[in-house]
Amino acid sequence: LISNLNFPRFSLNPLPTFLLFFCLTANLLSFPGNIIGSGIFISPKGVLEHAGSVGLALIIWVLGGGVAALGSLCYAELGVTIPKSGGDYSYVTEIFGGLAGFLLLWSAVLIMYPTSLAVIALTFSNYVLQPVFPNCIPPYNASRILSMVCLLLLTWVNSSSVRWATRIQDIFTAGKLLALALIIIVGFIQIFKGNYKELTPSNAFNFWMTPSVGHLALAFLQGSFAFSGWNFLNYVTEELVDPRRNLPRAIFISIPLVTFVYTFTNIAYFTAMSPQELLSSNAVAVTFGEKLLGYFSWVMPVSVALSTFGGINGYLFTSSRLCFSGAREGHLPSLLAMIHVKHCTPIPALLVCCTATLVIMLVGDTYTLINYVSFINYLCYGVTIIGLIVLRCKKPKIFRPIKVNLLIPITYLAFWAFLLIFSLYSEPIVCGVGLIIILTGVPVFFLGVYWRNKPKSVNRLIESMTCWGQKLCFVVYPQGAVAAEEEAPSAPLARSRQPASETDTRK
Repeated sequence: LISNLNFPRFSLNPLPTFLLFFCLTANLLSFPGNIIGSGIFISPKGVLEHAGSVGLALIIWVLGGGVAALGSLCYAELGVTIPKSGGDYSYVTEIFGGLAGFLLLWSAVLIMYPTSLAVIALTFSNYVLQPVFPNCIPPYNASRILSMVCLLLLTWVNSSSVRWATRIQDIFTAGKLLALALIIIVGFIQIFKGNYKELTPSNAFNFWMTPSVGHLALAFLQGSFAFSGWNFLNYVTEELVDPRRNLPRAIFISIPLVTFVYTFTNIAYFTAMSPQELLSSNAVAVTFGEKLLGYFSWVMPVSVALSTFGGINGYLFTSSRLCFSGAREGHLPSLLAMIHVKHCTPIPALLVCCTATLVIMLVGDTYTLINYVSFINYLCYGVTIIGLIVLRCKKPKIFRPIKVNLLIPITYLAFWAFLLIFSLYSEPIVCGVGLIIILTGVPVFFLGVYWRNKPKSVNRLIESMTCWGQKLCFVVYPQGAVAAEEEAPSAPLARSRQPASETDTRK
């Protein structure tokens, strides 16, 4: 980990070397923490419902980790070949041009981030309300109102202070780790006691329904929501130390670890619940705690609520990065890249994400929204990995610090095609709506981005709306970012998006 850092020899005494090793290891091990999110408390029910048996559901969880590993390796090559922060958006824009990049950005701003936020917020409200309504599903209105209050509160926090937002993230991340550790440990104790009836082969593969190919595709979509985040490091490639070495290491450490945690969490569930009990539960971890933890069952809903609360905060915190990258490329209004004069927070971007989430929260249930966002996520992943093959053909001699075997992207794309085709066949309305929303970005691109010579009246209208937005939110474009763009248009996002100081912004 430290052999290529080229520090002066006199500084490499044992203590600094140990501290350096510790810091790099901590950064690598933080990657699993970014993948492990609220999805593991939501998706088990959806996976089991479409799989039709306990055994097949567990196989889908393991295969989901394998597919995420294949995708991560492809993204590792792209990340070091095109060393730009911004992940999928930066790669697609570089390889396929502005329209493809804009459509991916359009889908992320209107679908991916808001829908993921809606799912996590609804999960938060379900786990908070389930102990209050132990014998029934929490009322629809109560669940939506609590979700909206949570979202609005965290939007206000992220708009008020970057420090508060990061502290909330650090504190509430412990919630999901506590819940998962408790579930897995109790599950192992159950197995040692001999309580694994549902896991024996005869019961595990006792199908209560025969799953079709479409059902399998939907089961994978449900599971993939829990694995979303495996491409997280590609959004901060420019900030990594020696990405050629550390990016593959992060993948090889994190994906197997996350797969282990998810699989054994599901195994633990089945040591306490039958498949029918799990499917009838609105909050799986709460039901698990009520069955096995006795007086300490309150720990489970509290831990999951903390986890989902931190998950909402994390999505709000990171959505501004993508908006900034899009505004820098000229694909989004410049207002979305502006920050508050005093607090240096991206208020316009946060308000757009919050508004879109509130709308989506009102139009679908949790598991329909998961199918919706997972389909769009996989569509974008596949287009990005197709870009890897296209880049190999267009620029075969470009320097690639990491170069994966072509069988890896081909295998991933074969699975990708299967998943999208049969998901669209099984859920034509849900998936079709997502495709239509993406395609609405085409006229928006040509009118807003490609059409340069707009009439003066249109430009004046845009300028007045931007000025009105600045006055309303009290925001300005970061001075440091403007200078960086003028000096070097391809300057790294990580440096260009540094918040301006209070003195700079007031200038």
